[in-house]
Amino acid sequence: MIPVNNAFSDTYAQARVKFLGAAANAGMALHSYEHPLKGREGETLAMDVAVDGPADAESLLIVSSACHGAEGFCGSGVQVHAAHDAEWRARARDAGVAVLYVHALNPHGFSWLRRVTHENVDLNRNFQDFGQPLPVNAAYAELHPLLLPPEWPPTAENEAAVNGWIAKHGLTQYQAAVSTGQHQFADGLFFGGTAPTWNNRTVRQMLRDHGQAARRVAWIDLHTGLGPSGLGERIFACRDDAAAFQRARAWWGGDGATPITSIYDGSSTSAKLTGMMWAAVYDECPQAEYTGIALEYGTVPITEVIGALRGDHWLYQHPEAPAELQAQIRQRLKDAFYTDTDAWRGQIVSQARQAMFQAVDGLAGPG
Repeated sequence: MIPVNNAFSDTYAQARVKFLGAAANAGMALHSYEHPLKGREGETLAMDVAVDGPADAESLLIVSSACHGAEGFCGSGVQVHAAHDAEWRARARDAGVAVLYVHALNPHGFSWLRRVTHENVDLNRNFQDFGQPLPVNAAYAELHPLLLPPEWPPTAENEAAVNGWIAKHGLTQYQAAVSTGQHQFADGLFFGGTAPTWNNRTVRQMLRDHGQAARRVAWIDLHTGLGPSGLGERIFACRDDAAAFQRARAWWGGDGATPITSIYDGSSTSAKLTGMMWAAVYDECPQAEYTGIALEYGTVPITEVIGALRGDHWLYQHPEAPAELQAQIRQRLKDAFYTDTDAWRGQIVSQARQAMFQAVDGLAGPG
């Protein structure tokens, strides 16, 4: 096992080198899905996959990072640490569970310090049936011109208007209006797109390539940006299915010590979302019993997270902004999704490690 801090990186390019190196040294099978664009440093971008265990294992645990690009600093650190963790790897191997590490689901966002894909799409709102009418988010439509004002930083008048909306409707409704997802404003926040993104298509291909043999699939998708700093909320990430929820509680609930929350009953810090990525498992691995969670680590208050995202999307609209302002906006965005302290990183790894051991025990149990 390596020191926790050594597993984390300052850039996507550094994170990719660490991940590929750790996986190769551990003897894992590697498969890279190369992105059509280059990264901020001119580097190759890819959704990299490492398989620890037999390709035909009946029990498969997926551990993924950077669904929302800039959240990858956290998730990559967890994956690199796990690749160096002999005790953890032996536990999965002895239980007959193969582990599929998916590094940088959104490599473009990870490299460019954005939460969204190169199409400005929130990947975790993009798994819709685009042959049907898309959800309409009327509350977001009302807020859109306030969230992305003509100038940045926002004027006092703009901030007063946003705060007035929150005072009238409440902070919970503000979070829901902004984050639920919307398909009307291509330059806006939490845009779900109007067609499958490269990332959506690649996730589906990855599942077809590596999930066809499994009879039981567990998925831990690593996220940041909601909840108390350093706390890893275990959010149920399946269809609204009672049996799957009971499995998730039995595996990850820790007899109440690490409760499973849900967007379906309002117990999660997350709003009720649509178009989420895990939906692809049902399409691409229909033979498998699926159980999943999003492990969501807190960083800063939700108002600061949304403020950082507002700045990022304003910059997307105004690429001519001065270099100093661009740097400030990018740093604020990174700080919203990655807390650069030893204590926070330690909390991240310990909770993820616990959840991975719990997943292996669940997959290895009677089914």
